[in-house]
Amino acid sequence: MRIEPIGQHPACIEPLARLHHAEWAPLYDDWTLEAATAELHDHAARTSLPTTLVLVDDDRVLGSVSLLIEDAPALQDRGSPWLGSLFVLPEARGRGSGRLLVDAVVAHAAREGVVLLRLFTLWHEDFYASLGWQVEERTSLHGTPVVIMSIRPAQRVAHTGAPSDAAWTMHD
Repeated sequence: MRIEPIGQHPACIEPLARLHHAEWAPLYDDWTLEAATAELHDHAARTSLPTTLVLVDDDRVLGSVSLLIEDAPALQDRGSPWLGSLFVLPEARGRGSGRLLVDAVVAHAAREGVVLLRLFTLWHEDFYASLGWQVEERTSLHGTPVVIMSIRPAQRVAHTGAPSDAAWTMHD
């Protein structure tokens, strides 16, 4: 398995956008499938913020994670940037795929000079806490309870001993 920029896998953009939209559309005002697709096409054009990384096994995309300037407009006053859209196909769950994706995007954020990275989660507070994320706040997003968490990427990379260039290659 390897983690690569989504731009190396343009054929996955539309199917991945459908999965993201199905998973998270209720949390966002007016976030259409077209908007989700356009965001991933935009991410495919760069490896700097905002961007998306995909987990690939052979030529099959198993999951994704994004490094975003803003994740939810209703939370934009909390600062930037954000880890967002962590998604692993159901058949690939429970094998460490989510951890690989989170570690890769945190290492990428460290390389980008991100001092503090945030995320919000509905159900996976324990998973993120096990990866070193700290709870900042419990709030709601459009009536749905969420937990805002943060991590200092450079400290996390130093703590885990992960190489600063992560285990994925970037081709511009």
